[in-house]
Amino acid sequence: MNLEELMAFAGRHPLLSIGLAVLTLAIIGNEIAQLFRGFKLLRPAALTALINRENALVVDLRPAADFEKGHIPGAKNVLMSQFDPENKKLAGAKALPVVVVCKDGQASSGAARRLKKAGFEHVYALDGGIAGWQQADLPLVKGRA
Repeated sequence: MNLEELMAFAGRHPLLSIGLAVLTLAIIGNEIAQLFRGFKLLRPAALTALINRENALVVDLRPAADFEKGHIPGAKNVLMSQFDPENKKLAGAKALPVVVVCKDGQASSGAARRLKKAGFEHVYALDGGIAGWQQADLPLVKGRA
């Protein structure tokens, strides 16, 4: 296939060509945004390694009732509505790896951005949240931390 054939195809199918261009730009934009977001997404197995090797602080943003039903061992519960990077549970952890966890991985991104903006050095969000943790068949602890 050469450039002439591609141009002829684009001329015959303008909607498909525009759709392809839009999707390509959206993918490129998404990838660039991920490079500049300031925090990394962690898979559950990587979180386990980070906790074991670097004593990572895990901050669970779910409501207290959900937290008590099951949470990652060693996690601290901070309600999303009360989340503040200056919270006493987070004090002294600016140099430690901090991993933010929520129900499904959506709410933790905003909290991770706030931590990075507040000067935390190593900020992560659990990819898939607690749902991803459970899907990976990793253990949860019941009760209060």
